[in-house]
Amino acid sequence: MAIAFLIGRIILGLYWLEAAYNHTIKSAGMIGYAQSVGMKPGTAKLAVWGTGALALVGAVSIILGINPTGGILCLVIFLVGVSFKMHAYWKIADANQKMQQRINFQKNIALAAAILCLLAVSQPWVYSLGS
Repeated sequence: MAIAFLIGRIILGLYWLEAAYNHTIKSAGMIGYAQSVGMKPGTAKLAVWGTGALALVGAVSIILGINPTGGILCLVIFLVGVSFKMHAYWKIADANQKMQQRINFQKNIALAAAILCLLAVSQPWVYSLGS
């Protein structure tokens, strides 16, 4: 089970590394989307880069097992903030867009719940650099 947990951590961490990459290196599209939901340009840029930093810290923490509680907190903050601001499906009139945003919202909330379950795993995690 220890190897399965490590493999799961690596896969989960890679997901968040990609999110961090998209929020930093490929930020232009995300900043534009943030502006399309009503954020001011400066605020949108700060939010995208800030969420990118949260994703990066969370990814490294999960993969390496360094301060898992802090990494989990970063990812939950990311997911809750993004979900309610960027995927507010209840504000959308178009049925197709509403459905798409509802799916994104629900996926993010489910990810937050799953990540919170990692808090039940005793620390330090096996095969981790954390102490």
